[in-house]
Amino acid sequence: MQDHKHYWLKSGSYNMVLNIQALLFGFGGFYLLVRMLDKHHYGIWTLFVAITTIFEMARNGLIQNALIKFLSEGREEDKPKIISASFVLSGLLMLACILLNISLAGYFSRLWHFPELVNMFLMFNLVYVLQGLLAQFQWIEQANLQFRGILITTIIRQGGYFLYIFLSFIFHWPISLMNLIYVQGLCAALATCIQYFVVQRILFVSYQWHYDWVKKLFNYGKYVFGTFISSILANTINQMMLGTMISPDAAGSYNVALRIASLADIPTNALGTIVFPQSAKRFAEKGKDSGKYLYEKSVGTILALLLPFVLFIFIFPGFVVRIIAGANYTDAIPLVRFVILTFLLNPFIRLFGTILDSIGRPRINFLITIIFTILILTLSYIMIRHFGIMGCVYGTLLADIAIVIVMQIIMYKELNVNVLNTFIYAGRFYPEFLNSYIRPLLRKRLN
Repeated sequence: MQDHKHYWLKSGSYNMVLNIQALLFGFGGFYLLVRMLDKHHYGIWTLFVAITTIFEMARNGLIQNALIKFLSEGREEDKPKIISASFVLSGLLMLACILLNISLAGYFSRLWHFPELVNMFLMFNLVYVLQGLLAQFQWIEQANLQFRGILITTIIRQGGYFLYIFLSFIFHWPISLMNLIYVQGLCAALATCIQYFVVQRILFVSYQWHYDWVKKLFNYGKYVFGTFISSILANTINQMMLGTMISPDAAGSYNVALRIASLADIPTNALGTIVFPQSAKRFAEKGKDSGKYLYEKSVGTILALLLPFVLFIFIFPGFVVRIIAGANYTDAIPLVRFVILTFLLNPFIRLFGTILDSIGRPRINFLITIIFTILILTLSYIMIRHFGIMGCVYGTLLADIAIVIVMQIIMYKELNVNVLNTFIYAGRFYPEFLNSYIRPLLRKRLN
């Protein structure tokens, strides 16, 4: 029990630090790139990242949770078999993704009229393999309740990439899309070497074929894999539609709007990480009533935290776009105003999956995610044809509204959730925060 508490304390701290550095490096890199690349090249980079992210999420979804679970709970004599099986499964998936990548490289380069994309996709294969090895080593370390190496190598990989962009911006170095991939590969190689030395003392590999463990890992991870893929497709295919049906520039502008609006999504991501273990524990101890309360309270709290950000961005989209993305992306201003509205629905969507996974209903979450993906892609396609770039936002908003309604019906049947309670908790948040934190702090300072 003590080890379990120790794990969640360390894991929570590790996740918090990683989220902070990912925000700083990721947003910092975006802030500089939109000023260093013209709209067409930034749009191409956006489309390239959208495709390669699908490969990354496929590997993480299929293997990460399964490997960590079985390693942390397994017997010592089974751990070499588990690690070997994870490498086999990861290798097979990477091989499939690399072959798919090679076969589609020429197609995408012709589709978006950018011949250099072929070399970009081919070079990414090496980066993909290096990042796959790094991820395997990091998950092994995490399963052994250790996190220092993960933090160091993640900072090297993401921080090194940001440092290159920052130095290029400061010293006016010429920057190309291929150079960005070279730097990613270099940072991934350095991080992988360091992570290997960190985990080598716990890296026990069996050099035999263990089909039973490959099957166990696959069966555990298949629903998470499907959910991850469906989720990332919902967030990336619409950008590819814009790049194909309108232009890569339109995809870049839409990505800028998403990046700006995603700043308001930080509370959802942070609280979602906390809710999962709490929900699983409460459900095991107290049953469905605890899941109902946790969902309603968590969604209400996130809505209360989101509302000031959403209102500010909705009222002053031009100011926010010019400050963050610069004068070249004024066409993103109307996009930001509508995209930010979709983020008010994210707490209902994100915590729906979190709660269902924690109470042992991953299949329902998986099916709903697939339906949501099909719906958002269909509506986006129809709306883009009729309304251009704004159609992507309209389609996403309509799909979000429809799927939230379906989710609330399921939550009512599963946990008797009342959606009105989320707004009640949201309204109560402000006076509770004022009375519990602000007033005591003021009294302390005055005294």
